[in-house]
Amino acid sequence: MARRLFLARALMTGVTLFGVLGSLAACDAQTSESARSGTPGKPRPITPVAGCAKGWTDPADASAARAPARCSPGAPAPKPLKKKTKIVVSAGTLTAEYLAPLRIGMEKGEFSKEKLDVELKLLPTPDALPLLAKGDIDVQYAAPEAAVLNGIRQGFDIRWVAGNFTPAPGSRSGFWARLKPGETAGEVSLKDRTVGTLIGKGSVIMYPMEKVLAAHQADVDSVRFQQLGPAEVLTSLKNGGVDAAWLLDPVWRQVDGDTGYAFLGGQPRGEPLGGLLFGPDLLTGNPDAGVAFLRAYIRTVNTYFAGDYKKDQAFLDDLGEALKTEPDTLAAVPSLRMDWEIRSGTVERLQKAYATAGVVEGDPLPEDRVVDRSFYTEAVGHKP
Repeated sequence: MARRLFLARALMTGVTLFGVLGSLAACDAQTSESARSGTPGKPRPITPVAGCAKGWTDPADASAARAPARCSPGAPAPKPLKKKTKIVVSAGTLTAEYLAPLRIGMEKGEFSKEKLDVELKLLPTPDALPLLAKGDIDVQYAAPEAAVLNGIRQGFDIRWVAGNFTPAPGSRSGFWARLKPGETAGEVSLKDRTVGTLIGKGSVIMYPMEKVLAAHQADVDSVRFQQLGPAEVLTSLKNGGVDAAWLLDPVWRQVDGDTGYAFLGGQPRGEPLGGLLFGPDLLTGNPDAGVAFLRAYIRTVNTYFAGDYKKDQAFLDDLGEALKTEPDTLAAVPSLRMDWEIRSGTVERLQKAYATAGVVEGDPLPEDRVVDRSFYTEAVGHKP
């Protein structure tokens, strides 16, 4: 219990556990080597995939106007594995809307079509990360946060293999401030104010948050961060416990339109900041299963989440059932723009934000130590 608490605190603060991670990495390196069936990084044949002519966009394009890649509904078609394979996936929540393609894909049998038996486990990121590196779980639905990068730096065989979503144009999920009397959104100075946050300086949200702070006469050293639980963020913002906070869907709707609060900015519109992380079992032990997993995931996006999926009431009801959330609650905020691709430069931008916040050590990691696009490029038949 003490060790798990220590790991959890490390994720929340972004502090690197060099001793713990180092010993785990040494063990994981042996486990990874014994599981490998081929040479790491060995090129795999890529053939065109029917219906996926538009299943790829230029990774360098991170503009807000970029339309996410899309194949035709039902594409890429299933290519069942020779034998049924179990895939264990962990997530820090089972009800967040960004998990919808995974939950719907399981409900609609898209993974079963690939002969994959997917088990979803609720695990906090600090608990899941060493399990992913060791091979006790295969996929982690998370983000390349500071703790993940620190783990990779220490030898964890983990890669970010697919994105998750970008906000819809009408979304105001992001950084909100409580205005002082007579203050307007354009005049807000965040210097010397207290900011409420769920994870801390090691979160991917530090990247867009740093931009908001700079636009309002502040930086990470001139504000006070206060870590809060999910149920405490809005309450603390309203009662004056914090001056600003990052509000997620659908919480921001409770202050939207209130002249006492101002929306100052959110996640970049064209740039996913999280998604799927693979460990050694799929990266190099059984890459066929890794491609099959992403093929099913991408097919689910193309079939059920291609556009404004909340306009279909029947599907909204299905989504509410899958996420254990009232359909009216889901309908209160815009549909997410599901996006399996990873933009080039995102890892570099995240590492700069982490370095500024003081939650990573050592030289920045090159992108290919963190990102592996080969699984989704093979799934959609794109030759980079």
